[in-house]
Amino acid sequence: MRFLPVGPRTLLVELADLNETLALFDALLADPIEGVAEIIPAARTLMVRTAPGFAADAALAGAILARKPAPGTEREEGPIETVEIPVTYDGEDLQDVAGFMGLSVAEVIAAHQETTWQVAFCGFAPGFAYMTCDDPRFDMPRRPAPRTRIPAGSVALAARFCGIYPQDTPGGWQLIGTTKVPMWDLSRDPPALLRPGVRARFVEGAAEVHPSAAITEPPKTAALTILSTAFPVVFQDEGRPGQGGQGVSASGALDMGALHLANRQVGNPADAPALELTLGPVRLRADRSVTLALTGAADRAEIIAGGAKLPVPQGAFALDKGDELLIHPPSRGMRSYLALRGGYDVAPVLGSASTDTLAFVGPDALKEGAVLGQADGKTFAAAMPEDQADLPQAGEVIELPVTLGPRADWFTPAMIRHFLTQEWLVTPQSSRVGIRLEGAQPMTREDANELPSEGTETGAIQLPHSGQPVLFLADHPLTGGYPVIATLMPKALDLAGQIPPGARIRFTADQDFAPIDPSEAQP
Repeated sequence: MRFLPVGPRTLLVELADLNETLALFDALLADPIEGVAEIIPAARTLMVRTAPGFAADAALAGAILARKPAPGTEREEGPIETVEIPVTYDGEDLQDVAGFMGLSVAEVIAAHQETTWQVAFCGFAPGFAYMTCDDPRFDMPRRPAPRTRIPAGSVALAARFCGIYPQDTPGGWQLIGTTKVPMWDLSRDPPALLRPGVRARFVEGAAEVHPSAAITEPPKTAALTILSTAFPVVFQDEGRPGQGGQGVSASGALDMGALHLANRQVGNPADAPALELTLGPVRLRADRSVTLALTGAADRAEIIAGGAKLPVPQGAFALDKGDELLIHPPSRGMRSYLALRGGYDVAPVLGSASTDTLAFVGPDALKEGAVLGQADGKTFAAAMPEDQADLPQAGEVIELPVTLGPRADWFTPAMIRHFLTQEWLVTPQSSRVGIRLEGAQPMTREDANELPSEGTETGAIQLPHSGQPVLFLADHPLTGGYPVIATLMPKALDLAGQIPPGARIRFTADQDFAPIDPSEAQP
């Protein structure tokens, strides 16, 4: 067992194989450790997150070590749920899979159906289950080059796992068939059909699928209408942590401090949903008298009332029915937050109104013509205006503190120095999923082996084969198969969410964070 650093409240536990990983996962669920908020199982690792006020330190590592099952311990079987999944074996890679396995296509299909597949963990996308089996013939490589689009319902194999893509996504697994059974359905409880511990059997044939019941929403009390916007507008709050078992990441506002400030200034609870606006311009109309607050990057906004233009004051401000609010592109930063006193009338999904742009969980992104309702939420006295920190600008160099790891040992000391000394350009391909970076000299590593999928934290800096880093933001995938060289310190996440394309990032090793010394972990 190895303990690898991720951050002040997160560590990665590495074990010998999947069986040991799942045995320890069972043990930690059976005998919980105080302060552990969430555990993300993967092929050979457990990513352990702690609650606020609890550190991911040597004491936590020792408590985990004390719960490690003895070698050879068999997993205890609880009530077993088995799902039967009809499949049409029409995958583009079926013939290649037969060649890998040394079987005919008919024999591959028979073997796939004779095997009982057990969900080990979930990740990559909501409802995507990594299913394993005891047949070693299904251990096969990913495709040399991933496909840019794999249709939802595709049944695929890679590295002794079977998975079913819940939605259209890129992917590099070997495709053997398709199913019409939805893997992710928000009208179902829980939405994920396949979850850790569930078993699946595959049968040949078409599925009988019943359409999901339509979710009817009460009519909105119109408060605002989006007249125009350069980029989609999304609802964000503090996100939906604790859904890792279904393959769902937390999402949430990229600048949490700005979200909280906007809500405080209109007297809402700090975690109420608000609008997250990317760059601009954005133009809205008040359909009734409303009180708003605008924070974050927005530094040029005006109220258009009766033909007159008035600058938006700092703190809370009012619009009468028919007034318009025009928010210009900011000179610094990327994202602004617009809070409405009383809150927006928006239905939560899995406990949050955040829009996850990668997983398509939460309310749809808002475009021109969207009507926003006003809720009748609890309000308090509005907070006084507060000065906001200067935000980054294109052309500037921004230093971001990181902790090296959990996979820094995949890189030579020279490459680590290069990572920390080179300036990395923020490219326009960045999004809420992550910041795509570009350096004059890409990173390289001597070990070209594939990394078994493992949990990734918000702020993880992943190194794909291109050698150009990707800094994961709130909508990142729950698990990943490329090494994470470093992870952003949580205190820098709000700043990272405001860095615009054209700025440069220099990573610095945080001096206030001391990673776990494995020798200090005592059961």
